[in-house]
Amino acid sequence: MYFKDKAASTLDEGVPGKQGLDFKQLFSNSGFLLFLVTMALSFWLYWDGLAEAVLRWELQEEYSHGYLIPLVSLFILWEKRFQIASSYQNYSWWGLPIIALALIILLVGEVSALYVLIHYSFIILLLGLSVAFLGSATRYTWVAIVLLGFAVPLPYFIEVILTSKLQLISSQLGVEIIRLCRIPVFLSGNIIDLGNYQLQVVEACSGLRYLFPLMSLGFIGGYLYQASAWKRAVLFLSTVPITIFMNSVRIAITGILVDNWGTEMAEGFLHDFEGWLIFMACGGLLLLEVVLMELFTTRLSLRQAFAVPVSVSAEKFSEQNTAAVKFSTPVAVSIPLLILALVGVGSLDSREEDSTLKKTELVSFPLQLNEWVGSDDKIEANVADKLGFTEYVMINYQNLEFRPVNFYVAYYASQRKGVSPHSPKVCIPGGGWEIADFSRTRVDQMPVNRVVIRKGTQDQIVYYWFEERGTPVANEYVKKWMLFKDALILNRTDGSLIRVTTPVMSDETLADADLRAQEFIRISKKELSQLLPTRSLLAKSLPADSLPVKRLEGEK
Repeated sequence: MYFKDKAASTLDEGVPGKQGLDFKQLFSNSGFLLFLVTMALSFWLYWDGLAEAVLRWELQEEYSHGYLIPLVSLFILWEKRFQIASSYQNYSWWGLPIIALALIILLVGEVSALYVLIHYSFIILLLGLSVAFLGSATRYTWVAIVLLGFAVPLPYFIEVILTSKLQLISSQLGVEIIRLCRIPVFLSGNIIDLGNYQLQVVEACSGLRYLFPLMSLGFIGGYLYQASAWKRAVLFLSTVPITIFMNSVRIAITGILVDNWGTEMAEGFLHDFEGWLIFMACGGLLLLEVVLMELFTTRLSLRQAFAVPVSVSAEKFSEQNTAAVKFSTPVAVSIPLLILALVGVGSLDSREEDSTLKKTELVSFPLQLNEWVGSDDKIEANVADKLGFTEYVMINYQNLEFRPVNFYVAYYASQRKGVSPHSPKVCIPGGGWEIADFSRTRVDQMPVNRVVIRKGTQDQIVYYWFEERGTPVANEYVKKWMLFKDALILNRTDGSLIRVTTPVMSDETLADADLRAQEFIRISKKELSQLLPTRSLLAKSLPADSLPVKRLEGEK
């Protein structure tokens, strides 16, 4: 079977002199059918991971552009079909190690419960299959495959960090634009105070809803842009500053409208419509950028500058003697590898986390610890749902000198598939506090993070750490490594975030508040160790009289 058609293809039927691919022969070829079987196995293997990506496209507007990315990739492949066919010579064994690497990453992603590894593993697998099937012709398919990476949702912990950074930057720039309009405004964290009104730059206004779609648009534009490499790079890289600037403009416009006509200007249809206009303006700035670069260089029009690069037309393709699609031995070898991966993933999905662990009862945490007397505090239901913990306790304590300490523990029975504690280092700036000092230290040989936060003239000291299956950890990245290792070896991903916060009172020094927080950590750690699961897989047996008495609902 040949790529070359002996008669007009369906696409070019009735057009004199045009010939295309012989799809009838193509689908009857054993090599091509083998490739289709391999693709079907691949989609079966990655179905759960792909379904999770589609779910996030649906639920998070930041990734709603994901629906379009595969369609654009298919369009690029279709436009390059003659070029791929004419350059095809033979399969390549280099595809097999790429396929094996993709399957290893898949298994790591399944064990560590990180969907992002599963998603990128699928893209690497497609690249490996392309090399195994098309060999050197993959140079015409890799762009369409890499483009799929822009449809991959970020891990939640990276998304939270990026959202927080963009919120603060956009808020600061937005406030500067408002001040240029001679409107008095004060910024505290991500809260914009206009005097009569206060606006909070929430996660939805961080700019991520512009950043990911615009970066995708910039990558596609850079690929279609018929220009030198530096122009393409400038077009793509400029999407980041354009997003930040235009999102700040949106915040400034909202602030100005609210200052003149009230808070309804920041709500409902008008607010959403304003978002669409700003995104269209971002796209317009990218086009303006191309116009300016061409104006000072090669002077191509926009129509000349943008086109799918195709060097082989249907007419030229029909004149060439193209090679037959060969039976790809590397693709055939990949089939048993895919089947083994299917079995392995199936066994991992059916494996439940260890059920012999001692159950937590954080509600039993005592309201009195030596001289400290506390009262329960609550987290709003919508915030609790977003945090995703299994159980939590938050208590406001005071000692005999009426010095306050806030104690918070969030326990996660499972941290699979991205559900994990949010680092206070990320959440603190959004509440109007700034981090004045951050360090990692130890309290009685236990690693902890010490943070001094400041709002105006008020200082607070925050100590926090993670309790990962009985092991205290301060470093977030070490925590991720332990999560992967213990999921693989212990079949456990449970963990907790512990936070102790105390203000620096007006009649004391920072060192006084520091000593108070450290002393409370020492006292509370003993009680907490009886409630959180230990490193042992077996439930920890405690004498009945050593357990704190469980408080009744509503009891103080």
